[in-house]
Amino acid sequence: MSVDKLSSISKKKEDTNIDHRKIGKKLKFFIFSDEVGTGLPLWLPRGTIFRKNLEEFLTNIQKESGYEMIVTPHIGHKKLYIRSGHWNKYGKDSFQPIQTPRQKEEFLLKPMNCPHHCEVYRSQEWSYRDLPKRFAEFGTVYRYEKTGELHGLTRVRCFTQDDAHIFCTYDQLLEEFKKVISLVIYVFRRLGFLEYTVRISLRDPKKTNNYIGSETNWNKAEKIILRIVKEERIKASINYGEAAFYGPKLDFLIKDSLGRNWQLGTIQIDYNLPERFNLYYKGKNNEKHRPVMIHRAPFGSLERLIAIIIEHTKGNLPLWLAPNQVVILPISDKYIVYAKKILNLMLNNDIRVFIDSRNEKIHKKIKDSEDSKIPYMVILGEKEERNEMISLRRHGIGHIGVFTISNGIQTIFKEKETNKKFYTL
Repeated sequence: MSVDKLSSISKKKEDTNIDHRKIGKKLKFFIFSDEVGTGLPLWLPRGTIFRKNLEEFLTNIQKESGYEMIVTPHIGHKKLYIRSGHWNKYGKDSFQPIQTPRQKEEFLLKPMNCPHHCEVYRSQEWSYRDLPKRFAEFGTVYRYEKTGELHGLTRVRCFTQDDAHIFCTYDQLLEEFKKVISLVIYVFRRLGFLEYTVRISLRDPKKTNNYIGSETNWNKAEKIILRIVKEERIKASINYGEAAFYGPKLDFLIKDSLGRNWQLGTIQIDYNLPERFNLYYKGKNNEKHRPVMIHRAPFGSLERLIAIIIEHTKGNLPLWLAPNQVVILPISDKYIVYAKKILNLMLNNDIRVFIDSRNEKIHKKIKDSEDSKIPYMVILGEKEERNEMISLRRHGIGHIGVFTISNGIQTIFKEKETNKKFYTL
């Protein structure tokens, strides 16, 4: 057999071992059900904690950066998406309208969050003193992807975007855009993605009918992105034809541990939706002025990000992301009371912990904990209880020492808090 064939077989085996679908099922993060529908993931308790950890991480950053969280419905009137242009652009790929039985109104499962955010902005009057307004939402959207294009969490029919829309004055645009660039890069580094490339996505000059808005607006938006990239000394390629239908964008592609490129973060400049929704603010001269809209999503989608993280780490999540951070393994039922004492102390330190009280031998419990990729194991037996100590094991490393209760908890707590300090930009 040739070396190339051997290499190919080895790579296929490796790909199988890191497949997020396989790992996600094994670690009980998520499942798919034909009864629910293809491309519609069901999140199990562990996977839900994983998601919530990511949401909390970004929410904390956004709060520090002046974002306000909002919630919008999972459906919207068809006329909303006609007004925004999404129906004309994506109507064929959306779940088709549902007609109400009496009023005969047509509603769609939400394909995009931005029209809803425009309505939130439009709900009251703003002055230039109020801007920028930064509205953020973990909004679930729905796209009717073809069955053959679905693939685990990386291509689904419902996914949650870490969406935010910034409404600002023209004079604030450069600073706001640069702040988002810093946020996106910080998020990548915090998640362990140290290699990334940047792509400027512009219109296809030969197919201008694919985009909404005036030539003037497009020229302004494209020039601003090119200017920002130059001022920030960002090495970026230019891709014509990859712009959003309402504006140009700056896309960020990360490289995972297997050398694969994934598009995650995106920042977009939009002069057109503010016009379509008649958005305005009162300027210093008390006249109405049109705000500029920035669309941004550092994660892109939670589902795709989680798939990438699982494959990037092979399921060995860092302590701050792990659904179960610690498992307490009593050698026998005699040590359950002591185990509960340790459990309560750890819970008081905001450590995610549980007791494995199964009637199994300790070697079996350790093996199962290793297979579940739980970061820390606490082994409790006669010696530990008598001396009020705990024996600690680290996933993938093994026994790391015997500690007093307080020192053992402090060891875990310190690692957890070290993660938390990265929440500050």
